[in-house]
Amino acid sequence: MKKFNLIVTVGPAILNKDKMMKIDAFGDCIYRINGAHVNPDKVLTIIEDLRNMLPQPRIMLDLPGNKIRTVDLTKPIRFEKGKYFKLYENQVNYPQFFSHLKKGDIILANDSMYTFEVAKTYKTSIDLLSHSDGLLYSNKGLHVRGIHKNIPYIFEKDRILIEAAYSAEIDYLSLSFVRTADDIRLVKKILKKSDMQIVAKVETMAAVHNLSDIFKEVQLIVIDRGDLSTETGMIDLLTIQDRIVESAKREKIDVYLATQFLKNMEENPVPLIAEVIDLCRTILSGVSGIQLSEETAVGKYPIMCVKLVFDILKNSSTRL
Repeated sequence: MKKFNLIVTVGPAILNKDKMMKIDAFGDCIYRINGAHVNPDKVLTIIEDLRNMLPQPRIMLDLPGNKIRTVDLTKPIRFEKGKYFKLYENQVNYPQFFSHLKKGDIILANDSMYTFEVAKTYKTSIDLLSHSDGLLYSNKGLHVRGIHKNIPYIFEKDRILIEAAYSAEIDYLSLSFVRTADDIRLVKKILKKSDMQIVAKVETMAAVHNLSDIFKEVQLIVIDRGDLSTETGMIDLLTIQDRIVESAKREKIDVYLATQFLKNMEENPVPLIAEVIDLCRTILSGVSGIQLSEETAVGKYPIMCVKLVFDILKNSSTRL
């Protein structure tokens, strides 16, 4: 049976020695730090904490990438379906974002949970028509299909985090929103020489179209089904996911799947039947592993989530 690794996202739900040791005992884990939610100083602190808690933990730093996010909201923005609200340039992490928008563009926010339509653009703000009810908090994604190719690949925070990862000599550096092999080569150039393994996250259609070239630059990819679905649409996601997995396996590239495997267990002690079936089928498909995100970072039952994955793995191994 091919070695299976679980990428465990580190967060306040598990960041103490007792919980980390229990998780580590279940099986082969890679500990992921989500750079989108922490500053560089905090990253170095978490790396040090992990190394103090566990014997030789394998650590991955996931760069935020050029995803547009809300920032510095002193309070959440409330919006109502059919009504307009305003968003200002100092409320997003890329002030030039608005210059790429035009009237009628659709913005999918917070992993496609909310839909906004651009009503009017100004130099320092935009008016949005909401097609949803809800609250928009800081650090939530704002996705518009097709504009990533016009946005610089590396934001300043990424550069700082790359330097932090290099100085800490971690095991994996995960690159978000890769579009072409040139994006990977750019990061390698910044790193110069390093033993870190570069991971390409496949979450844009550009990456899907450029897979063969991307495979020449990395030995490991992560398919982020959340962000990829905002570009493919939910219905076509499975077909594209399977195509990527088969291409990676054919080229002997390690491939991991991420996003919402045990979403129900963020709040509840048991998974949905559909989640268990999806997880079983994913493991049986021969992937190198999966990633848990909010389930372990902020969920209520992180240890149970990790145990369930390895229990399913053991059960599946009798069928492989």
